Amino acid sequence: MKRIGQGVLIALAILLLAALVGPFLVPIPPLEDTVPPEQLADPDSRFIEIDGINVHYKRYGQGEPVFILLHGFAASEFSWRNVVTPLAHMGTVVAYDRPAFGLTSRPMPGEWAGRSPYSAEAQADMLVALMDALDIEQAVLVGNSAGGTVAALTALRYPQRVQALVLVDPAIYTNRSTSSLVRLVLSTPQMRRIGPLFSRQIKTWGIEFAKSAWHDPSKLTPEVWAGYTKPLQAENWDRALWELTLAGQPLKLDEQLGQIALPMLVITGDDDRIVPTEQSIRLAGKLSNARLVVVPDCGHVPHEECPEAFMKAVREFVSETHLGSVSHIRKD
Repeated sequence: MKRIGQGVLIALAILLLAALVGPFLVPIPPLEDTVPPEQLADPDSRFIEIDGINVHYKRYGQGEPVFILLHGFAASEFSWRNVVTPLAHMGTVVAYDRPAFGLTSRPMPGEWAGRSPYSAEAQADMLVALMDALDIEQAVLVGNSAGGTVAALTALRYPQRVQALVLVDPAIYTNRSTSSLVRLVLSTPQMRRIGPLFSRQIKTWGIEFAKSAWHDPSKLTPEVWAGYTKPLQAENWDRALWELTLAGQPLKLDEQLGQIALPMLVITGDDDRIVPTEQSIRLAGKLSNARLVVVPDCGHVPHEECPEAFMKAVREFVSETHLGSVSHIRKD
């Protein structure tokens, strides 16, 4: 028995040593063919520095109301391409790339002080700082999926800056977060070293994940997929995705949204397999000031897959709540 016990201890020691040292022995090949995100910009792209981050955005239209569009996970401002023009007929539109996505710069550990810029709280603060930089006093926040999470959090933290919320299949009950213990493990030097390898796997499973977001996957054409994957040519995209994972925390927004006294519109596809449709219905049912629109034959991205129905819902919401009646663009 004594020998068995010694054998177990030796085996455990070997496993512990492998866990501590092994990740440092794994080769991490550098990303190939990546460039500064500015080199991937479109002719109508704009950049503005916010708290040391070079934020990529596009601006359309003029007047009020002001719509600020927040995309979901693994997306970018590109995901709003089908609705920015009709929205611009109603007022000013700003679509930007949230940290870790699109062509917004990706700071690395050591390049920021204090809280990670990839946390939801930091993203809410950055959104308001972006509004300040663009001289926007108040806006209608339109957020899809995880972008809906940031939009709702911003309304809670800065209610005076938000005129209304349009939550599109919002990840309120299923916001991507990790437990404290898991985050502790993931943030060890060992996992920080090999974490980007996990991030790179999005190239393998990303297309299937994207297809599951559409009721009719055939609408996810090669041209659309190319638009989604273009940011994977930006430097440090893999490390930024890992930092985003580390920064995730439970927000429990469903317990707080009752504090928001703003007009809200909840839009969901009837075939959402990313944020199940019943969760959006449940959310709207809990909020006395929320309107619900369920788009038939549509998935997780109705602004892409069903833009006409999406715009009909937004137009009616804006008209019925008189959102365009007061100017909300700063005039200094």
